[in-house]
Amino acid sequence: MNRRSRPTPSRFMVCIMSGACTAPALFLLLGCSALALGVGSGSPEHRDAEYYVAAVYEHRSVLSPNPLELSSRQKALELMKQNLDVYEQQVMAAAQKGVQIIVFPEDGIHGFNFTRTSIYPFLDFMPSPSLVKWNPCLEPFRFNDTEVLQRLSCMAMKGQMFLVANLGTKQPCLRSDPECPHDGRYQFNTNVVFSNNGTLVDRYRKHNLYFEAAFDTPANVDLITFDTPFAGKFGMFTCFDILFFDPTIRLLRDSEVKHIVYPTAWMNQLPLLAAIEIQKALATAFGVSVLAANIHHPTLGMTGSGIHTPLQSFWYHDMDNPDGHLIIAQVATNPQGLVGKENATSEMDPSHSKFLKIVSGDPYCEKDAQEVHCDEAAKWNMNAPPTFHSEMMYDNFTLVPVWGKEGYLQVCSNSLCCHLLYERPTLSKELYALGVFDGLHTVHGTYYIQVCALVKCGGLGFDTCGQEITEAQGLFDFHLWGNFSTSFIFPLFLTSGMTLDTPNQLGWENDHYFLRKSGLSSGLVTAALYGRLYERD
Repeated sequence: MNRRSRPTPSRFMVCIMSGACTAPALFLLLGCSALALGVGSGSPEHRDAEYYVAAVYEHRSVLSPNPLELSSRQKALELMKQNLDVYEQQVMAAAQKGVQIIVFPEDGIHGFNFTRTSIYPFLDFMPSPSLVKWNPCLEPFRFNDTEVLQRLSCMAMKGQMFLVANLGTKQPCLRSDPECPHDGRYQFNTNVVFSNNGTLVDRYRKHNLYFEAAFDTPANVDLITFDTPFAGKFGMFTCFDILFFDPTIRLLRDSEVKHIVYPTAWMNQLPLLAAIEIQKALATAFGVSVLAANIHHPTLGMTGSGIHTPLQSFWYHDMDNPDGHLIIAQVATNPQGLVGKENATSEMDPSHSKFLKIVSGDPYCEKDAQEVHCDEAAKWNMNAPPTFHSEMMYDNFTLVPVWGKEGYLQVCSNSLCCHLLYERPTLSKELYALGVFDGLHTVHGTYYIQVCALVKCGGLGFDTCGQEITEAQGLFDFHLWGNFSTSFIFPLFLTSGMTLDTPNQLGWENDHYFLRKSGLSSGLVTAALYGRLYERD
C-alpha cells in the first residue's frame, strides 16, 4: 500500500495500517471501500470462510447532567434510550455491510462518575447466563428491570449479528453472604454478548476496576469465552483489565482464543499508554485479533478504537471531531502472529549481524571485530553520553540522550538493562532518549513494570523527556532490547500523528527480548518494550 499524506494528524486520525498508514479517512468513515476494508457486497455466508467482518463503534455517549444526584428509573431509562438509539443506528448501518460481530464501548449506555447510590436506577438485573437460557427480545417479561438487555437483544436479532455491549448490572445477595454489601446487592460493570438471534450468550463482570466506586469487584474472576460460527472462540474483558494477569493472561493462555472483544473507556496517556497503542500491543504480543471500542469524549482525553491483528490495524483517533465513529474491517479467522517470525533478510542485514554479536557478548566482537563494527560499539560506550532522570508516566526513568547518526547505547536500572543500536538516515532538530524503568508503578493503579523506551522528548532539554507529544520527524533504523525478567512484554510502537506501526521482528535472543525496525514511514514518537511482572504487584 502506498503511504498517504496526513492532514495535521496530531489530533485526527482514521487509518488502515499494514506496516504503514495508508487509507483516506473517508474509507473507514463510510465503511464502503471493498479494497480498503476487504468488505465485499455479498452476504457473509458467501465470503471467504478464512475471514469474518467485524465492527467497533466509538460512541460519544449522552451523559447524565448530574451523575451524583439520585434519579428515577424512568429518567435513567430516558437517558439511556438516547444512547441505545444511536447503537441501533450503528447496528443497522453495520448490517448493510455484512458485519457479523459488533462491539460497543465501556460506559457507553449509562455514562460515568456515579456514586454507588446514584447509579442504581441505571442498573439492569442480570441473571446468570450459565444457569438461564434467555432471549430478552422474545421473553421481555421474564425478569424485571431488564429494559436495556431487551433493547440490546432486539438489536442483535434485527441486525443478525453478534453484539457486545457494556452496562451496569445488579444482583441481589443474602445477608448470610459474608461479602454481601450493606445495601443487599452487588453492582457490577458488565459486558454482555448476544448471538445473532438475540440470545444472551454470556456476561463478563469487570475485575480490575479503575476508581469506580459505583461497582463491586466479583468474588471470583470471570474467565469468559464464547464461540461463534464464523471465527471460533472469542475472549472478553474490559479497559483496565488489559494490564493485569487476571483475566487477560489467563484467558490468552487458552490457545483456542484467537480473538478478543474489548469495551473500554480509556483516557490516553502518552508516551506509553495511548488507547490504540496498548490495543495494538496486545494483538502483537499474543498473536490475536483485538476488537476494541473506546468511548469518545476528547475533552477528557478519551478516544482511540480499532480492529487490530498482529500485522494490520484499522483504527480511529480524533481529538477534534465531537461525533462517534464506526469502523468496519474484514478480519482473518486465524490471525498470523509476528512474535518469533524471522524475516528472510534478517541474518543478511548488517545491523542485525551487529546486534547478534553484541547480544551474544562475543569477546572477539568486544575487542576489534572490524567486519561487524564492534570497535565502534566499544568507542560509543567509552564516549557514552550522560545519564539523567526524568519523569515519564509518573515514574522516575533513567535515560541517556540519543545523539548522532548512529550509535550503540545502554542504560540500566535495578536488574534491567536496555540497549539501543541505531542508524538515522537523516538528523532532525529533535531530542530523543533511551529510557529504562524497573519498579512498582504507584499512580492511578499499582503494578510492577519493566520498560525499555525510545522516545521523542517534548523539547531540547533533558527535563522534557517523557512529556506527552504526538508529532515527530526523527527516522530510525534500530534494534531495541533488554534483559527482561518476564515473558509478558507489550511492544508499543507509535509514530507521528498518532500513527501505528509494526516491528519487522520481535523475539528472544540470548535471554534478551528485542524489537527490530527499519524503514519508518513517519517520525518516531515511541518505541517501547513494556514488561509486566504480575507476581510483584
